[in-house]
Amino acid sequence: MAQYLVGSRASNLAKAQVREYLRPLRERFPDDTFTHRVILEGGDKDRKSLLSSVSAVSGGSAFSTEQERALSRGDVDVVVHSLKDLPTANPSGLMLLPPPGREDVGDALCGSTLAGLRKGARVGTGAPRRIAQLLAVRPDLEIIPIRGNVPPRLKKIETMGLDAVVLAVAGLRRLGLDDAIGETLPLDLFPPSPGQGALGIQVRTDDSSAQLREILSTVGDVAVDTEIRAERALLAELHGGCSVPVGAYGETLPDGQLRLLGQVTSLDGAEQISGALTGAPDEPEKLGAALAAELVDQGAHSILDAVRAALAAR
Repeated sequence: MAQYLVGSRASNLAKAQVREYLRPLRERFPDDTFTHRVILEGGDKDRKSLLSSVSAVSGGSAFSTEQERALSRGDVDVVVHSLKDLPTANPSGLMLLPPPGREDVGDALCGSTLAGLRKGARVGTGAPRRIAQLLAVRPDLEIIPIRGNVPPRLKKIETMGLDAVVLAVAGLRRLGLDDAIGETLPLDLFPPSPGQGALGIQVRTDDSSAQLREILSTVGDVAVDTEIRAERALLAELHGGCSVPVGAYGETLPDGQLRLLGQVTSLDGAEQISGALTGAPDEPEKLGAALAAELVDQGAHSILDAVRAALAAR
């Protein structure tokens, strides 16, 4: 019998994700013990500053750095992240395992539908990608920056007099808040953050973790892993991160081929480029790199350079 410590952030969503992940593992390995340990991140401690500022203070990501440090030190044996919050490069000595399937990848408009929003409606979201995509479709909207966990952001419709907020469908469903969804935004116009809806299962690469990696691999979904690897490769090639307006969606087609959609949008929504490629699933990183090259040819770097300059000036 072995005992394993499983780390995550402190939010109710993070705890729900850990329960979701551990359920099949506890059924398959009843003699092993999996204990959850909460790790506070910079983005959880500081909910007022821009995420880019929080990340700079932490020396990494606002939502993953402390968990990765705990994993590297051996304080926990595995970390369950929201994959979209993870940088595209693993710290030395750490790796990602295939996730156990994937929730709905899309974004939801809560409080209204796009067509139902009045002209000049106030819509809450703090994510540059969501802001850019909304303004590309509805330049008349007034975007109100909001941060925090899912339930508090939903409540801001009332407390801040908002017409709607944008949240990930996956988070709403994992918290049993499906009824709050006014409309699931179409993926062709609103491709999600790379990895959205998937869990990021991070472990150490050393020999002491070999048995745990073998156990965790039994619940991994290879097809989903292929899709998210393509999405994250696209983001990496564009030198992006979770704070830039890059959308990507990988989909395994009925014939087994892998289709990847990518999109880059300026913060004001005035410029937007997109593309899609289909290829064999055995080299998802090559597909992501190829699509990134196509987007660069269309001007992706100039858009993203302007985005980074604007965010740095805030």
